[in-house]
Amino acid sequence: MDTTFDIETRWPDLFDGLTDEQRSTVIDTLASAWHEGHVPERERVEILVAFTRGDIDAAESARRTAAFRARRRAGTDRHAS
Repeated sequence: MDTTFDIETRWPDLFDGLTDEQRSTVIDTLASAWHEGHVPERERVEILVAFTRGDIDAAESARRTAAFRARRRAGTDRHAS
């Protein structure tokens, strides 16, 4: 497990255009999951940011998350961490 939570440093482009409140929401959500042992992956962060920004709704977020999980299970993930 990563010992450093450096999500904004790792993928700064994903946070472009977020308000301070949106940024805080994304960071808090990811930090909470990280403390539970979940290492953020770029595509999952992209989905969360898009949902938080309002680019996608809850149904589309769920669809993308399910597709991501299916690819991970199949070993065909399109993004490396």
